Amino acid sequence: MEEEAAALTGDLPVLITGPGKVNAAVSVTAALSSASPASVINLGTAGGLHDGLAGIHQVHAVIQHDFDAAAIRALVQRDYGTPIELAADAGARRIVLATGDAFISDAGVRRQLAAEAHLVDMEGYAVAWAARAAGVRVRLVKLVSDSADDGAKRTWAQTVGQHAEALAEWVVREFGANGQDFSNT
Repeated sequence: MEEEAAALTGDLPVLITGPGKVNAAVSVTAALSSASPASVINLGTAGGLHDGLAGIHQVHAVIQHDFDAAAIRALVQRDYGTPIELAADAGARRIVLATGDAFISDAGVRRQLAAEAHLVDMEGYAVAWAARAAGVRVRLVKLVSDSADDGAKRTWAQTVGQHAEALAEWVVREFGANGQDFSNT
């Protein structure tokens, strides 16, 4: 989202996909077909599915929470929409991201998703799938923006500016102020 990228500066290439899996998959696929990056980094906010989870996290695995992989498997005896394992900081807590085309703001849905994942977003799986399909390394980096419950919409809207700054600071720590270290990823 534009709001999440508002504080990014320097020479890094930035792609704003817009919300949801379709926008993300189409945008990333189009960008990868016209350029040959060494990697893709999906940087954005996510709802926290566990109390006390805060800060910026690299994702170790991503799933789709709104795709019935078991039903598809039963129909065609092939797997689609399976979890995607990602290379992430080995020393960090293992973080699973659930992606779906709904902004989660219901405590009951949050509890259900928390059984499988730590974070929830609307684009991560699609970005990872498109990058993997193109043979490009991918990292998902998410900042916990809200608690994916009844106050999530209000919290996200009120704090997205601060979160954009925190995400930009992460980019500077990882790649330098002008992205000079970005070419190594």
